Amino acid sequence: MARRKKGRAVHGWLVVDKPAGMTSTAVVNKVRWAFDAQKAGHAGTLDPEATGVLAVALGEATKTVPYITEALKCYRFSVRLGQATNTDDAEGEVISESDARPTDDEIDAALAQFEGDIMQVPPKFSAVKIDGERAYKRARDDEDFEIAARPLYVDELKFIERKDADHVILEMVCGKGGYVRAIARDLGEALGCYGHVEWLRREWSGPWDADEGVSLAEIEELAKTPEIDQFLRPVEEGLADLDEVMCSPDGAMRLRNGNPGMVYPADGVEYGDEVWGSFEGKPVAVGQYKGGELHPSRVFNL
Repeated sequence: MARRKKGRAVHGWLVVDKPAGMTSTAVVNKVRWAFDAQKAGHAGTLDPEATGVLAVALGEATKTVPYITEALKCYRFSVRLGQATNTDDAEGEVISESDARPTDDEIDAALAQFEGDIMQVPPKFSAVKIDGERAYKRARDDEDFEIAARPLYVDELKFIERKDADHVILEMVCGKGGYVRAIARDLGEALGCYGHVEWLRREWSGPWDADEGVSLAEIEELAKTPEIDQFLRPVEEGLADLDEVMCSPDGAMRLRNGNPGMVYPADGVEYGDEVWGSFEGKPVAVGQYKGGELHPSRVFNL
């Protein structure tokens, strides 16, 4: 007999406005405890000192995490010019300095090389695995190693404000797997002055904005009470980038059993498209649309 999972079968998304000084895993654990949830995960790690949108999935919403991970995200950040650090942020040790300071026009012009499809080398203090071990562990042990460049799509990188000679604020919209710290590092090298991230905030991620986020103080205040469920957002918000199709009653039943099920035609949906099917206002499955049927790849138990 299978052992019963501990906690509540609670399903939905929680948009947290993550504070500085906590790991993403610590935030997820706090949310899971506060909701007494059986299952929780997040869509996109933020560095401990970063703030902003951390989307936490509970229960069946965890099945939609890949679609939020793939979605575009927006970061606003400050670059400290004139200094490189071993972590590429303000928490690290300064390893190189320069008196050179580019003009605003020079900075603005340099940003173009970091837009579009680029190759980026993640920071050595990152969770990237090198021969099965996290890069940051090797870096802490002062090991000499290299990290291979990885593809990154940058939709936009723009100059926002120059606070003073040493500090410039930028905003980047990018796809998954991007390291803002690497952008600051590489921009500083391109400008011949070095640079690192001073602070970083994720302004939005997929369908969610930081100003919609719930603070940890609010979560802790209502922890373990029925009122905390008011913060939950529907599971289907994690599917915002996919088209929705409506299931027939029989189709919904078949899909819930993992079989292809009939769905009604929808504008703009073509053969082979990945879509999600709903019945009576609830998500049933995600899969491929083929000739009036949805062939499921993920099924929701709601």
